[in-house]
Amino acid sequence: MAKYLSFRLLSYAILFFWALAALLPLYWIFCTALKPPLVVLEMPPQLVPSPPTLINFKRLFGTQPVAAPWPLSLLGVPTVPAIWRWLFNSAFVSLVVTFSNVFLATLAGYALAKKRFPASQFLFWLILSMMLVPGQLTVIPLYEMVIRLNWMNTYYALIVPALVGPFAIFLMKQFLQTLPSELLDAAKIDGCSELGVFLRVVLPLAKPGMAVLAIFTFMGEWNDFLWPLIVMNRESMLTLQVGLANLQNVFITDYGLLMAGAAFSAMPMMVVFFLFQRHFVKGITIGALKG
Repeated sequence: MAKYLSFRLLSYAILFFWALAALLPLYWIFCTALKPPLVVLEMPPQLVPSPPTLINFKRLFGTQPVAAPWPLSLLGVPTVPAIWRWLFNSAFVSLVVTFSNVFLATLAGYALAKKRFPASQFLFWLILSMMLVPGQLTVIPLYEMVIRLNWMNTYYALIVPALVGPFAIFLMKQFLQTLPSELLDAAKIDGCSELGVFLRVVLPLAKPGMAVLAIFTFMGEWNDFLWPLIVMNRESMLTLQVGLANLQNVFITDYGLLMAGAAFSAMPMMVVFFLFQRHFVKGITIGALKG
């Protein structure tokens, strides 16, 4: 019994220090964001901002005005600070891409997991092989398509190439494959159409997997930097990550301002994760136990 307790205490201690080390960079971001600009580069560094100040956030929210996004422009608001326009761009693109990936991948995953049609296995392996292709290899052909379609500095360039990805289809196919086929057959016997089976039986049971996919997709799209940097060169169309990178001066780095921007951009991801945390944990554990 004593050995068991000592082992548990040691495990908890290791996990505690591991979690502490993982949270240290996040703490340092918020700590630096709350320091005055002249104190940021002090040596030795202050582990606790004394006194804490919001001056960096005031500077961040006072960025150069740009054209307001379409919801505000319809209300007669001509311009907004650039940080709010960047936030809208990132949120709009991330939400649209997340919704499209979850919906389309669930449809495709259901077809591949529960339907039998010619070349279904070949199609699944073809989708799986697409996951082996590095994303950097598709940048040049995608960029050429964007140029030909005249989509530069438009939301189409950010949304259309990311409408659904092979990983999303693979994840939902593997998740939906664990659902008992007897439930679908029973729904059909009761008179449900194919669409009714999908809407009334499959979707409610697929919520944990959809929540996991939503978290992964939203975080990936929110943090995307390379593709928005390539297809957006108008300041009002930049996403939050690219816009924050543009705040860096050529000759000097304003760490206080950059850390305030990093803290601001991290908050939506933290909110999304905590909102879906219950489904996320459930989605990971489903399928681990049988019976």
